[in-house]
Amino acid sequence: MHVLIVTDQHPESLGGVQVALRLQRRYLERLGHRATIAAPAMHRRRYAVDPDDSEAYVDLPSFPITRDREYGLSWPGARTDRALARALRELPPVDLVHVQGDFWGALIGLRAARGLRAPVVITMHNHVDEGTRAVTPLAPLAFRGLRLWRRLALGRPRGPVARGARGAWRYLAELAAEASAVTAPSRHFADELQRHGVAAEVLVTRGGVDDEAIAEVRALPRSPRRRPRLVWLGRMSHEKRVLEFVEAVGESGIDADVVLHGAGLLLPRVRDRVAQLGLGDRVRLAGPVPHREALAALHDADALVQTSVGFETQGLTPFEAAALGTPTVFCDPEIADDVAVSAGWRVSDGSVSALARTLRGAVAALAADPAAHRVPAEESGGFLQSAQTETMLGVYARALTGR
Repeated sequence: MHVLIVTDQHPESLGGVQVALRLQRRYLERLGHRATIAAPAMHRRRYAVDPDDSEAYVDLPSFPITRDREYGLSWPGARTDRALARALRELPPVDLVHVQGDFWGALIGLRAARGLRAPVVITMHNHVDEGTRAVTPLAPLAFRGLRLWRRLALGRPRGPVARGARGAWRYLAELAAEASAVTAPSRHFADELQRHGVAAEVLVTRGGVDDEAIAEVRALPRSPRRRPRLVWLGRMSHEKRVLEFVEAVGESGIDADVVLHGAGLLLPRVRDRVAQLGLGDRVRLAGPVPHREALAALHDADALVQTSVGFETQGLTPFEAAALGTPTVFCDPEIADDVAVSAGWRVSDGSVSALARTLRGAVAALAADPAAHRVPAEESGGFLQSAQTETMLGVYARALTGR
C-alpha cells in the first residue's frame, strides 16, 4: 500500500505532530508499506533526523510564516498541485491519502485526493476553536475566513455536513465531509469533535513513541544532580502558557533546575522575564533541539511540566515522558486522563498560583525520594509506536473497503 500523507508543517520542523509523522512513516515502511509525506519546504537548516528520509518527502513550494523561519505555508492552488503531481509521477500509484493537517495541509491533501480519486483519512490535530480564541479577540472573523479559504480552494463540500457545527467546528466539519474516516489523537478530543458535530464517528489514533529510541535513551545514565530537575518542551507561543510557567517558577520559589527546550515567537519575552524575575540561577533556555536530544532531556529530568490548558489534542510530550519513566506535572486534566499513569501531579486550576503550589509540592516530593515517583515499567510500554501503527492500519482498511 502507498499512503500519501499531507500535512501543515515539514516533519523535520519542531512539534509533536511532526514527531508522530516521522514515526508513522518509519513503522509503516517496516511493515512493507510505502509512505510519502508532502509538506511545506523548510527555510532553515534541517536537523538531518535520518539522511534517507529525504526520499520520502515532497517539499512543496512555500514561504516562511514565523520570524525564526521554523514554519512555512504552502498555498493550496494550481502551483502546489503541479509540484505534488510531478513528484508523485515518479512513485508507485497512491492507494490512500492521509491528511495530517487542519489548514493548508488539509486543503492541499483534499485537492490531491480528488485528483488521485483516492479515499481520504483525516486526522485532526488542532483545537482550532480554542487555539484561535487564545491568540485573537477576532476569532469569529478568523473562523469565517477559514471557511471562505476552504470554499475558494475546494468549492462545496463533497459530502453531508452536520447542521449543528458552528464557527471553527463548522470549518472542520466541512473538511471531514470528504473523508472516509476521521480520527483524533486522543479520546477527549475525539469526543469533543463528535459533540460539536464535526463527524458522527471519530476514531482514536494516538501518536506513539519510537520503540527503539525509547530503549536507547532509557539505557543512558542519568546525570548527577544536587536538586530536582524539571523540563519544559514545546513551541513558545501563548497557547502553550510558557510565560505563565516562568511566572509560576518565580512565585513558587522552588529550589530546582528548570530547563526550557524550544523556540517560537515568545522566546525573547521568555528570556526577558527570566532575567526580570532573577531566575537565571534556576532557569535555563536550551533552545530547539533534535528529537533524540529532547527524549534524552525527558529521561534525565525528574519531571516534565505540561502547561497548556484546553488546547492540546493529545500532548505528545507527556506520553514520551511516561514511556521513559518520567512523571509529569499536568495543567490539563484531560491530558492527564489520557496518559493515565500512577505517577505525576495535577494542577487544581489554570491559575499561576495553582501551578506554583503544585510545583512546590512536586519538587519537595522529588527532593525527598525521586525514585519513588518514576512511572513503573509495566505502565510505560503501552505508549510505543508499534502498537499505534496496528491501530492506524485498521483505520486504513476501513477507508479502503468503504466500511
